[in-house]
Amino acid sequence: MTTPNSPIDQLAERHLEQDVVLDPIGATEMGIAGHDHELPDFTPDGFAARIDLTRRSLAEARAIEPSSPREEVAKDAFVERLGLQLETYEAGVPQHQLNAISSVPAALRQVFDLMPTATEQDWEVVAIRLNQIGTTLDGYRDTLLEQAARGRVSAVRQVTGLADRIASWTGADGDDFFAGLAAQAPSGAVQPAVEAAASSARKAFEEFGAWLTAELAPRAPERDACGREVYELASRNFLGAKVDLEETYAWGWQELARIENDMQDIAAGLNGGDRNIEATAALLDNDPARTIQGKDAFRDWMQQLSDTAVADLGGTHFDIPDEIRTLECMIAPTSDGSIYYTTPSEDLTTRPGRMWWAVPSGVEKFATWREVTTVYHEGVPGHHLQCAQTMLRTDLLNRWQRLACWVSGHGEGWALYAERLMEELGYLEDAGARFGMLDAQGFRAARVIVDIGMHLELEVPRDNPFGWRPGERWNAALGFEFLRAHCRMETEFLRAELNRYLGWPGQAPSYKVGERMWLQAREEAKQRKGSAFDLREFHRDALNLGSLGLDPLRRALAKL
Repeated sequence: MTTPNSPIDQLAERHLEQDVVLDPIGATEMGIAGHDHELPDFTPDGFAARIDLTRRSLAEARAIEPSSPREEVAKDAFVERLGLQLETYEAGVPQHQLNAISSVPAALRQVFDLMPTATEQDWEVVAIRLNQIGTTLDGYRDTLLEQAARGRVSAVRQVTGLADRIASWTGADGDDFFAGLAAQAPSGAVQPAVEAAASSARKAFEEFGAWLTAELAPRAPERDACGREVYELASRNFLGAKVDLEETYAWGWQELARIENDMQDIAAGLNGGDRNIEATAALLDNDPARTIQGKDAFRDWMQQLSDTAVADLGGTHFDIPDEIRTLECMIAPTSDGSIYYTTPSEDLTTRPGRMWWAVPSGVEKFATWREVTTVYHEGVPGHHLQCAQTMLRTDLLNRWQRLACWVSGHGEGWALYAERLMEELGYLEDAGARFGMLDAQGFRAARVIVDIGMHLELEVPRDNPFGWRPGERWNAALGFEFLRAHCRMETEFLRAELNRYLGWPGQAPSYKVGERMWLQAREEAKQRKGSAFDLREFHRDALNLGSLGLDPLRRALAKL
């Protein structure tokens, strides 16, 4: 099979080869072999090396003239991503931004979930990497101090929130992740080395968490809002598109009202005419036919639902090659409540695609009506179909496009679009499952409102459809009140979500705004092709473009 080999493809692949040397965690996440024994350099010099690579590759890419539509898409994707990466580096965002989900400490912890552990040699590599945690965190501390000297420090809520999350990893306030990891090592010569390395890593994280609380938190600002300039950059970075933030904010209110009206209609059918959403959610939560006891049983239920979706959709609504028909549903080794997907290894055999659920401590009862749509989001036709299929397209996409290009608005937007698509395709005939899909959609719409509102400190519309606090100015307290009113989730989960939005501006809206742009792109394709429009063909053509910014996506689709 011929692989792309134009000048832009060659550049993109060279860039990837150089980038994984600077970012071995990224190499592990992408399933690229040969870097699992290393960790990135998070010192100021390490970040400077990344900036230099990005700047050089971007300048070279801009000078290349594509000679085909495929090459135009490859260049558009590469230039758009690297251009925004450079802007965020120059603004000091990756160097100073802290939160409990996506910052450097979280990446250092999570990478161990993805490392091979089948052999003693694998465990030796795990120990080597664990032993580097202390030095790596020391270097990152130097970067945070340098950024602090420039007046760049994340809000105190984020600094202390990350310290709390670290405490949950080290056993101070939750399960000891490092002890649990070491306990999996095989008995024999390698086990003491892994235990010692895990102890060293735990101590390094404990010391870093204490430093955050004692040294960085006092220098952190109280104000949560990042402001318009920072938010506009973050929004463009997560969407790969520039949107009118005020229009998007207004649309979020309309969309949430639409969704909740649909939920009330379903509620009336489920609950004897009562249109109350909260009462219907409670009814479903207490329905024995819609609940499962125990983590293992819940994992098995997710696996069965995922396997059924793959079998049903493959060959009918989507082309699903045999190589990617395996998705493993996993209970994560942590308990922070997060749900996420990790891609297969590059060879598609060493590590399959996986859906992870970090079940909170003490949770043993699961409401399936809420999670049918989650399985479709993380699995097929959501992230797994999108990401794993992209990895297969060696005939159309260069290695950087297949492995390293990820745009949240494209990826999370597709996964949310996939949830709605499953209703269109007839897979949510159960009223409870449809109610759950809308509940998830409403949650994503609510955070468009909250995220933009809080960071831009906007006014609550005086004519908002809920008659809620008209004319008041958004802050964190109002954000939490709004989430409580519109999201049927545990209080502590919503508190964590609020902190996530405040510490990761622009990311949470990318799901719903991304879905909106996918729907718009589909409608535009329908208008262009008329009676010749074919939904399966649209999905195939769109996914074959790989992940790219939503503006480049629409430009590419317009040419198909």
